[in-house]
Formats: sequence, C-alpha cells, structure tokens
Amino acid sequence: MKIAAYQMAGGNDYARNLRICRHSASLAAQADAKLLLLPEAAMFLRAQESEATMTQSLDGEFVSLLADLSREYGLTIVAGMFEPAPQERAFNTAVVLQAGRLLGTYRKLHLYDAFAVQESERIAQGEDLPPVFDCEGITFGVMTCYDLRFPETARALAEQGADVILLPAAWFAGADKEYHWQLLCAARALENGVYVLGADMCGGNRIGHSLFVDALGMVRTQLGQEEGLLCAEVDKAHLAAVRERLPMLKQRRFAIALNGGSATGAGH
Repeated sequence: MKIAAYQMAGGNDYARNLRICRHSASLAAQADAKLLLLPEAAMFLRAQESEATMTQSLDGEFVSLLADLSREYGLTIVAGMFEPAPQERAFNTAVVLQAGRLLGTYRKLHLYDAFAVQESERIAQGEDLPPVFDCEGITFGVMTCYDLRFPETARALAEQGADVILLPAAWFAGADKEYHWQLLCAARALENGVYVLGADMCGGNRIGHSLFVDALGMVRTQLGQEEGLLCAEVDKAHLAAVRERLPMLKQRRFAIALNGGSATGAGH
C-alpha cells in the first residue's frame, strides 16, 4: 500500500493553507497513494510573534474541505488543526477523514513546554489516548509532534495493533533538533516494530525533513527543507518478518495502564 506525506511551509495565511491542502491531495492521488498525512497545524500555524490562534469546530470549513477531498480523491486524510477549548483556549487536534466523513480525532496529550516555548499558555491538554483506524487492511495510529519524545504514546498505539504511526508535526528548529527528530522517529519505529511516517512543517523556524522509517528503524526516504510530497510503501510482509525476528512486544515485562481509554496520570 502506498502512503504519502506532504511537507508544507504553513503559516497564518488561512486561504493559502487551504490551497496547499487541495494541491497535496491531488498530488497524492496522482501518485496512487491511499492515505495522505499533512502536518500539525495544517489549518493555521500561529506566527511566533502573534498570540492569536485560529480555531474552528469539527463541523467547520477546514474539516469539511478535507472530508470533500477524501471523497473526491479516494484518500484517507490526516491533518492537524485547532478547535475551540474552554477558557478561550484551543485544542491541538489531529483529524482523520475517510470516504467523506470524519472518522476520528485526537487532541494532543503532550504540550510543548520546552526549549523556551510554552504551548500550554494557549493550548488545552488532551486527555484521551490517540486512536487507531483501518485503511486498506492496515492499522494506523496517530500522535502529534512533541508526543514523539514520550515513548509510552507510541507503545500505546502499538499495543492497540498499529502497523504505522502517523506523526503530524511542526518541529521547531534549534541546536540538534534535526538529530532529535530523526533519532526519535527511528527509535519509536524500532522499539515497537512499526513504520513511522512523519509530516513536518518547513520554512521559518520549522525544520522540515519529513520522513518514512521502517520497522527496523531505518530511514527509507526523507525530504529536505522545501515543500513537497513524500511517498512510501507499507509492506505487511516486512512487518511480519521484523516482528518474528524481534518480538519485542511479546517479550516486554511492563504494560501501559489504561484508564477508560485515557492516559493514566497524563497532566496530573
């Protein structure tokens, strides 16, 4: 099965972001991909100097556009957006669209309060574990950007049967940050026996370098710092072979405690 990620130079020009989403869906369909991953904040990327964050409800224009694109091009589309939260804040939400409908949502669990950035100043923390869903007989899981630094998030998806972890991101530039990005994507793939597909923002203070990692932690393809489409093949035989040779999920001595579908202890 072919999947794709579109690396975009997003910003606070909402109309341009919508045009990019349309363009990327067309390119993915032309490449015969069945799934398209867009970055975190694909709807609207807050400018660093601005306190404004655009939000829309899940029945708003952005989700409706993605739903229409999923129907028109026969794609499952995963993208990041902001939806309203209590106390005039926002949820950093990933949405999954399939066959013209909203299939699932995930509100980012781990907020980026690090490296002199305070995402929690304007973003409300999610509480529910990220979902898994099926596309063409392959199980996909979703987590967002800073979640990558917390191995329990990926492990929870693997325990739910994920074959591929999708990672929409807007990874900040900085000392060693490109190294962290590639290292952590490879680690999450290798330790869980899954593929990882990361779609990152590029331009400005975002690093780009969207990538596809196989279940042995090998980076199979990676973009640079320019906008563009990345395509990759998901091979069930590769997953089966890796999991037979390296059965880490079967051998583990520790489990993640789940509490009604929520992340135990998250934010407490």
